[in-house]
Amino acid sequence: MQIIFPRRLAIIDTETTGITATVNRVTEIGIVTVVDGIVVEEWSTLVNPQCSIPAEIQALTGISNAMVRDAPTFAEVADEVHRRLTNSLFVAHNARFDYGFIKNEFRRIERPFTAEVLCTVRLSRRLYPEHRSHSLDSLRERHQLSMDGRHRALGDAKAAWQFIERVIAEQPAEVVSSAVKVLLKMPSLPPQLSPGVLDNLPEGPGVYIFYGINDLPIYIGKAKNLRDRIRSHFSSDHRSANDQRLSVEIMRITFEETAGELGALLREAGLIKKLMPLRNHRLRNNQEIAFIRLKELNKPPEVLALADINFNETEGLYGPFPSKSRARNTMLSLAADNGLCWNVMDGKKAKGLCFSHQLKKCRGYCAGKESLPQHNLRLITAIAGFRFGAWPFEGAIALKETHPEHGWERAYLFNQWQYIGMAESDSEWHDVLAGRSENAFDSDIYKILTKFLSGKVSSNFANVPQVIMTGA
Repeated sequence: MQIIFPRRLAIIDTETTGITATVNRVTEIGIVTVVDGIVVEEWSTLVNPQCSIPAEIQALTGISNAMVRDAPTFAEVADEVHRRLTNSLFVAHNARFDYGFIKNEFRRIERPFTAEVLCTVRLSRRLYPEHRSHSLDSLRERHQLSMDGRHRALGDAKAAWQFIERVIAEQPAEVVSSAVKVLLKMPSLPPQLSPGVLDNLPEGPGVYIFYGINDLPIYIGKAKNLRDRIRSHFSSDHRSANDQRLSVEIMRITFEETAGELGALLREAGLIKKLMPLRNHRLRNNQEIAFIRLKELNKPPEVLALADINFNETEGLYGPFPSKSRARNTMLSLAADNGLCWNVMDGKKAKGLCFSHQLKKCRGYCAGKESLPQHNLRLITAIAGFRFGAWPFEGAIALKETHPEHGWERAYLFNQWQYIGMAESDSEWHDVLAGRSENAFDSDIYKILTKFLSGKVSSNFANVPQVIMTGA
């Protein structure tokens, strides 16, 4: 048998009290150890979950409360589990489930655990895309797998190994090897970086900095999973042109964990503006921000610089836009789509027909066919999607989020769409508020904040920040 997988595999399955790794517990673990394509050991144990197993789970797995009552706890088998998983590729069917449970069991006893993970569901989808279902029962039928002890940990782990054996027998070696590399996102480090630079990266949210020659920052990024995101920059199968340039330039990597996605976004925006890394162009410039104001129907819209804006009076305000020219271009684009007059939109006082009217795209304000208030009512409808909202709170607020693994909290304080600072505990809120200075409006912070206040956060990020009124 040609070996196209990593040398040592730990094929694992867990039975649990439910489906949520941070809440439910493991009741059984089965591990098949494979070295150079040969099964060298099979091991399983029941685990006392230290809580009751729901009746429907008992019916599914056959594992009852009585069976686990005298079984060891996870803490008591942790050394054995760790020994069998260390230096091995963690393989499981629907691996995110099993890996999440094992990682959280280790977290509960305050032991770190990370591993390279390969999911046989994803492998099956990649190698057999013509099939709709890739459940273990479906694989059993398609590949004639023997299924002793279905819904028991060791039985399901053995079935996953049988599937891998069928894959190796049925598919060309280069096809399987390529699929495994893509799924593992195997990093290919440039020679100037030390081999262990990607080891022990955390799997939580945060920001990272790539440094180049003379220790100058060249790229700053954010991540929900620092380990996966940083490694993806060096994955040869996924590397973009920008990643290829970076790999030549990177001399050092640092990272900083945050409590969650909001903290990572705020920190990224702040660091980019502070350090001005070479390869980050978005989020860098905040000096030319402009707004459109249309407060009175009998006056044309104005394009205003940031310095002209009072954020306590936002009626009729639209934006922000990266620059005055972008604001004007937006209005001209709206004019073309909504029959608006270029003379009004471009702020010109020219008399006579506008160019758009000559193209029969203006409904005729410049020709005296409608009044300015009539024209501006249509403009208000057209530009509604750019409306700058009034601050919806009486004073400052804090957005609090909790780190998904470590459990520590951070609160991010805002007022009038401006970021005031971060507090590590409730008792620090008033200190942060009292020590605040007048921060300039930042369009990137505004976009980040409105995203979170509207609930438009990533669907796979569970810890949505909680809005807390500070009363200040």
